Amino acid sequence: MSQSGPLAGYRVIELGQLLAGPFAGCMLGYFGAEVIKIEPPDGGDPIRRWREMRGDTSLWWRSLARNKKSVTIDLKTEQGVDLVRQLIEKADVVIENFRPGVVEKWGIGPDSFKQSNPGLVYARISGYGQDGPYASKPGFASVCEGMSGFRYVNGHPGSAPVRPNLSIGDTISGIHAALGIAMALLEKQGSGKGQVVDVALVESMFNLMEAVVPEYDGNGIVREPSGSTVTGIVPTNTYRCRDAKYIVIGGNGDSIFQRLMLAAGYPELAEDPRLASNPGRVEHEAEIDAVLSQWCATNDSAKLLEQLDQARVPAGPIYNVADMLEDPHFNARGLFESVEIDGETLKIPALVPKLSRTPGATRWPGGELGTDNREILQGLLGLDEQQFDQLKSARVIA
Repeated sequence: MSQSGPLAGYRVIELGQLLAGPFAGCMLGYFGAEVIKIEPPDGGDPIRRWREMRGDTSLWWRSLARNKKSVTIDLKTEQGVDLVRQLIEKADVVIENFRPGVVEKWGIGPDSFKQSNPGLVYARISGYGQDGPYASKPGFASVCEGMSGFRYVNGHPGSAPVRPNLSIGDTISGIHAALGIAMALLEKQGSGKGQVVDVALVESMFNLMEAVVPEYDGNGIVREPSGSTVTGIVPTNTYRCRDAKYIVIGGNGDSIFQRLMLAAGYPELAEDPRLASNPGRVEHEAEIDAVLSQWCATNDSAKLLEQLDQARVPAGPIYNVADMLEDPHFNARGLFESVEIDGETLKIPALVPKLSRTPGATRWPGGELGTDNREILQGLLGLDEQQFDQLKSARVIA
């Protein structure tokens, strides 16, 4: 299928496995890049077998590997490394998420292509970055989320920190890598030169930490976990309603707070000078929260959300995935795409951002292992049938 989108014409070699590197490749492929995913012949990327399965392939794979061409090459063999080297010499971008030093050991690190492919953008994703005292440490997202400070502020005071039931550190790092690659390709248009994009999981999560550093350095304040609220911004919280559903209310703007209190039936608090600005509301957070908790506990969520909408107060439900699929706004915004797997339809999430003139799209779902071996190894690298068969016999490819 022909490529289209703002990254059409760029060729990406994806060497990473699991999530961070592959999510970066997924984003680039969604917006038009040709992504050639290199997988080990003995089973491929582990995500193919992770979590919920349909047949012998995970449902997650159909989303994460969309728009990618699967090529099996054994990087533990000299012939395999040589094939990947040839592919990189014909590429615009490489994505890898091995431990620092692994690709150099194979002889396909970024310095190996300074002469043969000086315009190469080489994106490297690791736990702690390519240098520094922790560079060689194994870095899974869960560990790096903790070190970044992100986990510390999640949870309730006095309890163990909690994590979202997602590999958020990997996904956030993949987004950072895609952004870095896009910026490097933009710069290359003027200079003609490539560069290394160094993305660390711990640093990507550190990027989310807002004001924690200047607040500590300037005032000695360590931001602590705050349950379902946000420290220093009142009111913004999650409340349980009479029908046992939860809603989020963000009433922290001065005029919004007044409208919220009027909608909740507390005009005296709407006009209370103590609560006219955020510093005063922070001081009296417990009083405000008690009022809103009582109001929500005695009303059903749908009724409350209707009242809050009418009062122009930011509020919304806590959705699970079934709620999302039924929601008219999610559907109107095109947040789901349908692909066909063995004659059956499967919904996968669309990717954002939305571009008005050159939008991204899912052209095909993640496919079977080694589907594109012939197209890439014979069509792109020019191997003849005898060479191709020899690689198969040697199990360099499968």
